[in-house]
Amino acid sequence: MERFQFTKAHSVSEAIGIAAQSTTAQQGAPVRFLAGGTTLVDLMKLNVERPTRLVDINHLELNKIERTSDGGLRIGALVRNATLAHDEAVVRDYRVLSEALLSGASAQLRNVATTGGNLLQRTRCMYFRDTAMACNKREPGSGCSAIAGENRALAILGTSPQCIATNPSDMNVALAALEATVHVQGARGTRAIAFQDFHLLPGDTPHRETALEPGDLVTHVTLPPPRAGATSRYLKLRDRASYEFALASAAVVVEVAGGRFRYARLAMGGVGTKPWRMTAAEQALTGAAVDEGTIKQAAALALRDARPQSENGFKVELAQRCLTHALRLATGMATV
Repeated sequence: MERFQFTKAHSVSEAIGIAAQSTTAQQGAPVRFLAGGTTLVDLMKLNVERPTRLVDINHLELNKIERTSDGGLRIGALVRNATLAHDEAVVRDYRVLSEALLSGASAQLRNVATTGGNLLQRTRCMYFRDTAMACNKREPGSGCSAIAGENRALAILGTSPQCIATNPSDMNVALAALEATVHVQGARGTRAIAFQDFHLLPGDTPHRETALEPGDLVTHVTLPPPRAGATSRYLKLRDRASYEFALASAAVVVEVAGGRFRYARLAMGGVGTKPWRMTAAEQALTGAAVDEGTIKQAAALALRDARPQSENGFKVELAQRCLTHALRLATGMATV
């Protein structure tokens, strides 16, 4: 771990000002906001993250869960994962989010990790975390060791010749299916970013993971009002039952009436370089009969663009089965 400056901020404007001033004074040197630190501190110990300044934002008033005027939900960036998972409104109206959060990490980590930090959680790719190995995400232009290396747990959707790392978050998959909005404040003001646009595909710039600009601070996330009659579920498949990242996971929000899908929003984790919306499958389900054939066809469509690597071809079928069973759970076709 390298030397760095540590500053506590007591307001959003102060935090943004410190970050902007530091970035300008040190010619773009990295400044990081510190909340739970469950990922950032680990990466600093590994010398993967090397900020010159940390800005502690734990004193900011960003830790509330509130109803919005239209009946949706506003979630502060500092709301802890455990608090969000057990919130009465979340459990009742956004079950998929509660289930996703409770399937991640451990109880101890969920007590510390924050909504904003989870949004920005970085990949668990072993080559990204090992500074002795080539990684375009960590060091642009150095190469991708994973493509010809151990890639069993890595992505099959949204990959590029530069990067095949997965987004590790469970929460992000649920937020994608719920069509959340991320609210950001920076030196140039505030803006709202549709969740689908927040995380970026690796392309030729895998080191740029989100739409954030230097010094931007995530202040809160909003969820649209819960859809009347809709049900939602999260299913996670992994190598062991706890404290493990997904090989494939599925977040589904569906509304069924008269034996047909009236509404469907689907997202998957463990298979994409970002939280992966299955829009083609959503369109195929809408208006279709709720039966085994329809669900399996939609799952196959969802994975049609998969590009497996040398060790993760099994994920294509695993992801299809994961999505299929999540839809069975949400529609009442299965109970377990």
